[in-house]
Amino acid sequence: GQWYISDFGFCGPADKHLRSIYGNLPYIAPEVINGKEYTFKSDIYSIGMLMWEISSGQQPFTYYVHDYDLVIKIMNGMRPQIIQGTLTEYKNLMV
Repeated sequence: GQWYISDFGFCGPADKHLRSIYGNLPYIAPEVINGKEYTFKSDIYSIGMLMWEISSGQQPFTYYVHDYDLVIKIMNGMRPQIIQGTLTEYKNLMV
């Protein structure tokens, strides 16, 4: 079978202001949460979180309330732990 990737809720209005924040908290890069513009690096962070979800079988930060406390933890460097048994090559792409 074939797999298709579609909108995960990362998108916002086509005419959105570059400093506006759209998306799901676990996938938004810390610098964007902090009010900086989206960049290529921000997209790489989001892709890394999606890769983590694929390798773990669950959404990042599933056991946390998606609130201000989680925002602060993410901005201070908290990331989901890479699952044991994840291939080294895959890990290297995520980090």
